[in-house]
Amino acid sequence: MAKVNRLINSRATIDDEFLNELEEILISSDIGFDTSEQLMLSIKDRVKKDKYETQEELSGMINEEIKKIFADTTSSFNEFNFDSPVKPYVIMVVGVNGVGKTTSIGKLAHNFRKAGKKVLIGSADTFRAAANHQLEIWASRAGVDIIQSTSNSDPASVAFDTVKSAAAKDIDVVIVDTAGRLHNKSHLMEELKKIKRVMKKVIPDAPHETFIVIDATTGQNGLNQAKEFSSALDGLTGIILTKLDGTAKGGIVLKINKEMNLPVRFIGVGEQIDDLQVFESESFVKAMFEK
Repeated sequence: MAKVNRLINSRATIDDEFLNELEEILISSDIGFDTSEQLMLSIKDRVKKDKYETQEELSGMINEEIKKIFADTTSSFNEFNFDSPVKPYVIMVVGVNGVGKTTSIGKLAHNFRKAGKKVLIGSADTFRAAANHQLEIWASRAGVDIIQSTSNSDPASVAFDTVKSAAAKDIDVVIVDTAGRLHNKSHLMEELKKIKRVMKKVIPDAPHETFIVIDATTGQNGLNQAKEFSSALDGLTGIILTKLDGTAKGGIVLKINKEMNLPVRFIGVGEQIDDLQVFESESFVKAMFEK
Protein backbone atom coordinates (compact mmCIF):
# COMPACT_ATOMS: atom_id res chain seq x y z
CA MET A 1 0.00 0.00 0.00
CA ALA A 2 3.05 2.25 0.03
CA LYS A 3 2.56 2.41 -3.74
CA VAL A 4 -1.04 3.57 -3.22
CA ASN A 5 0.13 6.27 -0.80
CA ARG A 6 2.78 7.46 -3.26
CA LEU A 7 0.19 7.57 -6.05
CA ILE A 8 -2.22 9.61 -3.92
CA ASN A 9 0.52 12.02 -2.87
CA SER A 10 1.70 12.56 -6.45
CA ARG A 11 -1.67 13.51 -7.93
CA ALA A 12 -3.82 16.56 -7.35
CA THR A 13 -6.87 15.16 -9.15
CA ILE A 14 -8.55 11.79 -9.64
CA ASP A 15 -8.60 11.20 -13.39
CA ASP A 16 -8.62 8.11 -15.59
CA GLU A 17 -4.86 7.82 -15.45
CA PHE A 18 -4.95 7.86 -11.65
CA LEU A 19 -7.65 5.17 -11.55
CA ASN A 20 -5.78 2.96 -14.02
CA GLU A 21 -2.58 3.17 -11.99
CA LEU A 22 -4.51 2.42 -8.78
CA GLU A 23 -6.06 -0.69 -10.36
CA GLU A 24 -2.65 -1.93 -11.53
CA ILE A 25 -1.27 -1.57 -8.01
CA LEU A 26 -4.18 -3.49 -6.47
CA ILE A 27 -3.92 -6.37 -8.96
CA SER A 28 -0.14 -6.66 -8.48
CA SER A 29 -0.55 -6.94 -4.69
CA ASP A 30 -2.14 -10.43 -4.93
CA ILE A 31 -5.64 -9.05 -4.45
CA GLY A 32 -6.56 -10.50 -7.82
CA PHE A 33 -8.57 -9.15 -10.74
CA ASP A 34 -12.12 -9.76 -9.46
CA THR A 35 -11.52 -8.25 -6.02
CA SER A 36 -9.63 -5.31 -7.55
CA GLU A 37 -12.48 -4.73 -9.97
CA GLN A 38 -15.01 -4.65 -7.14
CA LEU A 39 -12.88 -2.19 -5.23
CA MET A 40 -12.45 0.03 -8.28
CA LEU A 41 -16.20 0.13 -8.97
CA SER A 42 -16.82 1.17 -5.36
CA ILE A 43 -14.06 3.79 -5.50
CA LYS A 44 -15.30 5.26 -8.80
CA ASP A 45 -18.81 5.45 -7.39
CA ARG A 46 -17.55 7.26 -4.28
CA VAL A 47 -15.47 9.68 -6.40
CA LYS A 48 -18.56 10.66 -8.39
CA LYS A 49 -20.65 11.29 -5.28
CA ASP A 50 -18.09 12.94 -3.02
CA LYS A 51 -15.50 15.62 -3.46
CA TYR A 52 -12.04 14.92 -2.11
CA GLU A 53 -10.19 18.08 -1.26
CA THR A 54 -7.19 16.51 0.47
CA GLN A 55 -4.97 13.50 -0.04
CA GLU A 56 -5.87 12.29 3.46
CA GLU A 57 -9.56 12.15 2.53
CA LEU A 58 -8.81 10.12 -0.59
CA SER A 59 -6.60 7.71 1.32
CA GLY A 60 -9.32 7.35 3.95
CA MET A 61 -11.91 6.53 1.32
CA ILE A 62 -9.79 3.74 -0.20
CA ASN A 63 -9.10 2.47 3.30
CA GLU A 64 -12.85 2.31 4.04
CA GLU A 65 -13.64 0.43 0.82
CA ILE A 66 -11.03 -2.23 1.58
CA LYS A 67 -12.43 -2.63 5.11
CA LYS A 68 -15.85 -3.44 3.66
CA ILE A 69 -14.49 -6.62 2.09
CA PHE A 70 -13.84 -7.97 5.58
CA ALA A 71 -17.21 -6.88 6.99
CA ASP A 72 -18.94 -10.26 6.74
CA THR A 73 -16.00 -12.44 7.72
CA THR A 74 -15.00 -11.22 11.15
CA SER A 75 -13.32 -13.86 13.28
CA SER A 76 -15.32 -15.47 16.10
CA PHE A 77 -12.07 -15.68 18.06
CA ASN A 78 -11.86 -12.26 19.63
CA GLU A 79 -9.41 -13.51 22.23
CA PHE A 80 -7.57 -16.75 22.97
CA ASN A 81 -9.59 -17.05 26.17
CA PHE A 82 -12.82 -17.39 24.17
CA ASP A 83 -15.83 -18.97 25.89
CA SER A 84 -16.04 -22.45 24.42
CA PRO A 85 -19.59 -23.72 23.89
CA VAL A 86 -18.36 -27.31 24.29
CA LYS A 87 -15.51 -29.16 25.97
CA PRO A 88 -13.22 -30.33 24.54
CA TYR A 89 -13.27 -27.86 21.68
CA VAL A 90 -11.61 -29.67 18.78
CA ILE A 91 -9.53 -27.83 16.18
CA MET A 92 -8.28 -29.76 13.14
CA VAL A 93 -5.36 -28.18 11.26
CA VAL A 94 -4.63 -28.92 7.59
CA GLY A 95 -2.36 -27.58 4.87
CA VAL A 96 0.35 -28.45 2.39
CA ASN A 97 3.95 -29.10 3.38
CA GLY A 98 6.17 -26.15 4.22
CA VAL A 99 3.53 -23.56 5.10
CA GLY A 100 4.36 -23.39 8.82
CA LYS A 101 1.63 -25.72 10.08
CA THR A 102 3.60 -27.33 12.91
CA THR A 103 4.92 -24.04 14.26
CA SER A 104 1.45 -22.50 14.04
CA ILE A 105 0.01 -25.36 16.12
CA GLY A 106 2.70 -24.82 18.74
CA LYS A 107 1.94 -21.10 18.85
CA LEU A 108 -1.81 -21.75 19.06
CA ALA A 109 -1.27 -24.15 21.96
CA HIS A 110 0.94 -21.65 23.75
CA ASN A 111 -1.58 -18.84 23.43
CA PHE A 112 -4.53 -20.96 24.53
CA ARG A 113 -2.58 -22.25 27.56
CA LYS A 114 -1.47 -18.70 28.43
CA ALA A 115 -5.15 -17.71 28.34
CA GLY A 116 -5.92 -20.33 30.99
CA LYS A 117 -7.05 -23.20 28.77
CA LYS A 118 -6.08 -26.84 29.27
CA VAL A 119 -4.68 -27.87 25.88
CA LEU A 120 -3.88 -31.22 24.28
CA ILE A 121 -2.14 -31.70 20.92
CA GLY A 122 -2.70 -34.77 18.75
CA SER A 123 0.18 -35.56 16.40
CA ALA A 124 -1.68 -37.32 13.59
CA ASP A 125 1.09 -36.77 11.05
CA THR A 126 2.37 -40.35 11.07
CA PHE A 127 4.10 -40.13 7.70
CA ARG A 128 7.16 -38.20 8.82
CA ALA A 129 9.09 -38.94 12.02
CA ALA A 130 10.67 -35.48 11.80
CA ALA A 131 7.24 -33.85 11.91
CA ASN A 132 6.36 -35.74 15.08
CA HIS A 133 9.62 -34.73 16.69
CA GLN A 134 9.19 -31.09 15.68
CA LEU A 135 5.67 -30.98 17.12
CA GLU A 136 6.91 -32.60 20.33
CA ILE A 137 9.45 -29.78 20.70
CA TRP A 138 6.76 -27.13 20.13
CA ALA A 139 4.42 -28.83 22.63
CA SER A 140 7.22 -28.71 25.20
CA ARG A 141 7.82 -25.01 24.51
CA ALA A 142 4.11 -24.34 24.86
CA GLY A 143 3.91 -26.32 28.09
CA VAL A 144 1.11 -28.62 26.89
CA ASP A 145 0.68 -32.39 26.57
CA ILE A 146 0.87 -34.24 23.28
CA ILE A 147 -0.36 -37.61 22.08
CA GLN A 148 1.91 -39.08 19.45
CA SER A 149 1.79 -42.06 17.15
CA THR A 150 3.55 -45.31 17.74
CA SER A 151 5.42 -46.79 14.78
CA ASN A 152 3.19 -47.35 11.76
CA SER A 153 0.12 -45.92 13.53
CA ASP A 154 -2.84 -44.97 11.45
CA PRO A 155 -3.29 -41.16 11.52
CA ALA A 156 -7.01 -41.53 12.23
CA SER A 157 -6.33 -43.74 15.25
CA VAL A 158 -4.06 -41.06 16.75
CA ALA A 159 -6.81 -38.45 16.25
CA PHE A 160 -9.35 -40.82 17.85
CA ASP A 161 -7.10 -41.47 20.87
CA THR A 162 -6.43 -37.74 21.28
CA VAL A 163 -10.08 -36.73 21.35
CA LYS A 164 -11.01 -39.65 23.60
CA SER A 165 -8.23 -38.77 26.06
CA ALA A 166 -9.24 -35.10 26.02
CA ALA A 167 -12.83 -35.97 26.87
CA ALA A 168 -11.70 -38.10 29.80
CA LYS A 169 -9.26 -35.50 31.16
CA ASP A 170 -11.52 -32.43 31.00
CA ILE A 171 -9.36 -30.73 28.35
CA ASP A 172 -10.59 -27.36 27.05
CA VAL A 173 -8.96 -27.25 23.61
CA VAL A 174 -7.71 -30.08 21.38
CA ILE A 175 -5.50 -29.29 18.38
CA VAL A 176 -5.10 -32.15 15.91
CA ASP A 177 -2.20 -31.96 13.48
CA THR A 178 -2.44 -33.72 10.12
CA ALA A 179 0.18 -34.65 7.58
CA GLY A 180 1.14 -31.93 5.16
CA ARG A 181 -0.02 -32.97 1.74
CA LEU A 182 -0.54 -31.69 -1.74
CA HIS A 183 -4.09 -30.47 -2.12
CA ASN A 184 -4.36 -32.20 -5.50
CA LYS A 185 -3.62 -35.75 -4.25
CA SER A 186 -7.00 -37.42 -3.80
CA HIS A 187 -5.82 -40.45 -1.80
CA LEU A 188 -4.21 -38.18 0.77
CA MET A 189 -7.37 -36.09 1.00
CA GLU A 190 -9.29 -39.31 1.76
CA GLU A 191 -7.08 -39.76 4.82
CA LEU A 192 -8.19 -36.34 6.09
CA LYS A 193 -11.83 -37.34 5.66
CA LYS A 194 -11.17 -40.49 7.70
CA ILE A 195 -9.57 -38.48 10.51
CA LYS A 196 -12.65 -36.29 10.60
CA ARG A 197 -15.01 -39.30 10.68
CA VAL A 198 -13.30 -41.09 13.56
CA MET A 199 -13.26 -37.97 15.77
CA LYS A 200 -17.02 -37.80 15.35
CA LYS A 201 -17.30 -41.24 16.95
CA VAL A 202 -16.15 -39.66 20.21
CA ILE A 203 -17.69 -36.20 19.80
CA PRO A 204 -20.41 -36.11 17.12
CA ASP A 205 -19.87 -32.44 16.16
CA ALA A 206 -16.05 -32.62 16.08
CA PRO A 207 -14.02 -31.00 14.70
CA HIS A 208 -15.55 -27.71 15.79
CA GLU A 209 -13.01 -25.81 13.71
CA THR A 210 -11.04 -26.83 10.63
CA PHE A 211 -8.23 -24.37 10.01
CA ILE A 212 -6.07 -24.33 6.89
CA VAL A 213 -2.57 -22.91 7.19
CA ILE A 214 -1.54 -20.84 4.18
CA ASP A 215 1.85 -19.30 3.48
CA ALA A 216 1.14 -15.68 2.53
CA THR A 217 4.12 -15.63 0.18
CA THR A 218 2.48 -18.23 -2.11
CA GLY A 219 0.10 -15.57 -3.42
CA GLN A 220 -2.67 -16.79 -5.71
CA ASN A 221 -1.90 -20.47 -5.11
CA GLY A 222 -3.11 -19.97 -1.54
CA LEU A 223 -6.64 -19.52 -2.85
CA ASN A 224 -6.39 -22.78 -4.81
CA GLN A 225 -5.28 -24.63 -1.69
CA ALA A 226 -8.18 -23.22 0.33
CA LYS A 227 -10.68 -24.23 -2.34
CA GLU A 228 -9.39 -27.81 -2.65
CA PHE A 229 -9.25 -28.47 1.08
CA SER A 230 -12.66 -26.88 1.59
CA SER A 231 -14.15 -29.11 -1.11
CA ALA A 232 -12.59 -32.28 0.34
CA LEU A 233 -13.63 -31.56 3.92
CA ASP A 234 -17.09 -30.08 3.28
CA GLY A 235 -15.93 -26.65 4.31
CA LEU A 236 -13.26 -24.89 6.33
CA THR A 237 -13.89 -22.53 9.22
CA GLY A 238 -10.84 -20.33 9.01
CA ILE A 239 -7.33 -19.57 7.84
CA ILE A 240 -4.05 -19.25 9.68
CA LEU A 241 -1.96 -16.99 7.44
CA THR A 242 1.77 -17.37 8.03
CA LYS A 243 4.94 -15.50 7.05
CA LEU A 244 3.40 -12.04 6.91
CA ASP A 245 6.64 -10.73 8.40
CA GLY A 246 8.57 -11.43 5.21
CA THR A 247 8.03 -10.62 1.56
CA ALA A 248 4.30 -11.42 1.46
CA LYS A 249 2.20 -8.78 -0.23
CA GLY A 250 -0.82 -9.64 1.92
CA GLY A 251 -3.40 -9.03 -0.78
CA ILE A 252 -4.31 -12.73 -0.86
CA VAL A 253 -6.12 -12.10 2.44
CA LEU A 254 -8.65 -9.89 0.66
CA LYS A 255 -9.01 -12.31 -2.25
CA ILE A 256 -9.78 -15.34 -0.03
CA ASN A 257 -12.21 -13.33 2.10
CA LYS A 258 -13.99 -12.06 -0.99
CA GLU A 259 -14.18 -15.25 -3.06
CA MET A 260 -14.76 -17.83 -0.31
CA ASN A 261 -16.26 -15.80 2.51
CA LEU A 262 -13.68 -17.57 4.67
CA PRO A 263 -12.28 -15.62 7.61
CA VAL A 264 -8.62 -15.29 8.43
CA ARG A 265 -8.50 -16.26 12.10
CA PHE A 266 -4.82 -15.90 12.95
CA ILE A 267 -1.70 -14.40 11.35
CA GLY A 268 1.91 -15.40 11.87
CA VAL A 269 4.24 -12.41 12.09
CA GLY A 270 7.52 -13.97 13.23
CA GLU A 271 9.38 -17.07 14.41
CA GLN A 272 8.91 -16.70 18.16
CA ILE A 273 6.24 -18.55 20.12
CA ASP A 274 4.32 -15.33 20.79
CA ASP A 275 4.34 -14.31 17.11
CA LEU A 276 0.80 -15.45 16.33
CA GLN A 277 -1.95 -12.87 16.49
CA VAL A 278 -5.73 -12.97 16.33
CA PHE A 279 -6.60 -11.45 12.96
CA GLU A 280 -8.43 -8.14 13.18
CA SER A 281 -9.46 -6.70 9.83
CA GLU A 282 -9.46 -3.08 10.99
CA SER A 283 -5.93 -3.33 12.39
CA PHE A 284 -4.79 -5.20 9.27
CA VAL A 285 -6.09 -2.53 6.87
CA LYS A 286 -4.64 0.20 9.08
CA ALA A 287 -1.24 -1.54 8.92
CA MET A 288 -1.52 -1.78 5.14
CA PHE A 289 -1.73 2.00 4.92
CA GLU A 290 0.99 2.85 7.41
CA LYS A 291 3.64 4.99 5.81
